[in-house]
Amino acid sequence: MVRDAVSAPDATGRPRRVTRRFPLFTRDTARPEGGGRAAPGGAPAPARQWPLLTVVGLVALGLLITALDEFRAGTLIIGLALLGGAVLRWLLPDVGMLAVRSRFTDIATYGVLGLAIVLLALMIQPDPLLKLPFLKDILHFTLTK
Repeated sequence: MVRDAVSAPDATGRPRRVTRRFPLFTRDTARPEGGGRAAPGGAPAPARQWPLLTVVGLVALGLLITALDEFRAGTLIIGLALLGGAVLRWLLPDVGMLAVRSRFTDIATYGVLGLAIVLLALMIQPDPLLKLPFLKDILHFTLTK
């Protein structure tokens, strides 16, 4: 049986409570595996959370560009920011608050959403940069009897 710490250590350095790795009933939630600081504890808070601030800043920039009537460029930046978040979560051991769940779940979520947004941005009408011919057939099949 593997025992993982689920609480802060006491004065001797041992966790106050331990649990089996996959308990039948979940009573507590452990910190995400990448939930540590991305910079030393003495650094100011923004420096410790630079991976999250990078992704959020790029998404905010994409939203601003989208609001300024450059829809394709803005949505591409948003999608690429999420893909960048997936890469950061994959490469860095400690990403601060960018870690939400397990490493696999975070990478899959950021990656799938980022890829979907990038693909949709490339298919924006008029003059799409990416044309998928089977989508027209699917749309025709679903709208006609």
